[in-house]
Amino acid sequence: MTLRAVFWLVAAFVISFFAAGFPYWQIPYAKVSLPSILYGVGLLVVGVLAAAVRAVGKARLLAVILVVGAAVPAPILARIAVDTARDPTSHNLWPFEFIIAAVIDVLCSSAGALVGCLPAFFSRRCGTE
Repeated sequence: MTLRAVFWLVAAFVISFFAAGFPYWQIPYAKVSLPSILYGVGLLVVGVLAAAVRAVGKARLLAVILVVGAAVPAPILARIAVDTARDPTSHNLWPFEFIIAAVIDVLCSSAGALVGCLPAFFSRRCGTE
């Protein structure tokens, strides 16, 4: 993998982490309702950045899906760690929180990465005709 692809992957992960995490961290835990709290700008950012990393950064498809797909479960795990340090009984169903976030984010990053593949697909096809 090229240095350019790694740079794009890291940048997409960090931006997606904060885009999805910041709104999630602002809501009190008693009012959090997964997965509906995840829908919004955070997942839109994940999809757009996955497409950009694939189209501009030229990263591999599986790498984009996995790296950008880890950007939403990561802030959820961070909140679980912080909340559990304060009150050990607060996140007794944390594996389900993680699985819900991971499935939704991998689907979103997969869709974005596949959209990011389209320019290369059409340019190759147009070049052969």
